[in-house]
Amino acid sequence: MVLSKRARFLLRLSVIVGLALIYIPLLVVLINSVNPSRTFGWPPSGITFEWWRKALDSQGMLTSLWTSVKAGLGATAVALVLGSMAAFAVARFRFFGREAVSFFVILPIALPGVITGIALNNTFLSILGPLGAHLGLATVIVGHATFCIVVVYNNVLARLRRTGTSLEEASADLGARPAQTFRLVTLPAVRSALFAGGLLAFALSFDEIIVTTFTAGPGIQTLPVWIFGNLFRPNQAPVVNVVAAALIVVSFVPVWLAQRLGGGKTAGGRL
Repeated sequence: MVLSKRARFLLRLSVIVGLALIYIPLLVVLINSVNPSRTFGWPPSGITFEWWRKALDSQGMLTSLWTSVKAGLGATAVALVLGSMAAFAVARFRFFGREAVSFFVILPIALPGVITGIALNNTFLSILGPLGAHLGLATVIVGHATFCIVVVYNNVLARLRRTGTSLEEASADLGARPAQTFRLVTLPAVRSALFAGGLLAFALSFDEIIVTTFTAGPGIQTLPVWIFGNLFRPNQAPVVNVVAAALIVVSFVPVWLAQRLGGGKTAGGRL
């Protein structure tokens, strides 16, 4: 397709405007994390790392960070197991209702978080409550896994469809047992997709606040919930900016890795 100079200019302009709308607010957060003013006066009167020191000394922030890490790792583990199994079932087997499986696996990520949260809260308290269930870290992990499964499922399913079954069939023709074929052929082919899906699942879980609010019990507070609770407290606002700035920087790593790994070449199961 050959575009006119005007069309190319408009496309470049729209890309620049779109990126500016996304990244300028993030840049403001980064600058405010070293802004000496508690009220975030603009332009900053100088640079200070006092807020970073206070953030590292904040016991509430560190506790909520560790809770988010545990919830993210738990949800990612559940998503890797269930999401990859569902992807293998849909990609490698033909059965009645196969398309319905894809629909129902993907549906949770399309539902509003508040709907998912209310449904899980009612299930845990009204149905499972009489059986001894209570809200806690485990319920947060289950709640996050409902939508983390989707990214693992999509990554693994796409990779399985791109690799096909020729290598697995060749392995079977050469006398390899199903377990050997999976270990030596299938797993290397989808390994990077699993890793990319796991990174994205962890990022989704780490960022979640709405479902967490409905599924967390007393004393369970993840980092996003801590940030939201302290955002409008004058004494905590600079620390919140520091935490947000740190998360912005750290978030680039898993997203970049997931993009690199998820978009790799799949010939022979190698990137």
